[in-house]
Amino acid sequence: MTNNTTRLDHVVLWVRDPVAAADFYEKAVGLEPLRITEFAAGQVSFPSVRLNEETIFDLAPLSLAEGMNMLPGAADSAGHAVNHVCLALPGDAFDALRSRLEERAVPVSDLSYDSYGARGMARRSFYFRDPDGNIFEARHYE
Repeated sequence: MTNNTTRLDHVVLWVRDPVAAADFYEKAVGLEPLRITEFAAGQVSFPSVRLNEETIFDLAPLSLAEGMNMLPGAADSAGHAVNHVCLALPGDAFDALRSRLEERAVPVSDLSYDSYGARGMARRSFYFRDPDGNIFEARHYE
């Protein structure tokens, strides 16, 4: 994390129940939960899950929408999902993610092959939805 180039820091996902969402991301997706105890104790306004050492997903409760006043109309973003967020994984982690999702009866799409992305052509990819309707693509390049 010492390189000071432009990177993705976080994505805010609107969720109905941040604790349940964190549980899904931990158990089904394999991400590390952050600030769950603090959120449950009312000490922070949302928990997060760690994607990698540089990037987190903030799990914002829909109740925070009314306080979104950093820009005119920002509160209207609650419930308006981004089309999808793409996770690039090594091949073994890609397979493990798909297995965890299937074990938990999370619907997954068919595999796609040779999709273009930030690193060129991805070997395989698939899509899944979290319990709040946010759509994710998982892919691997090697």
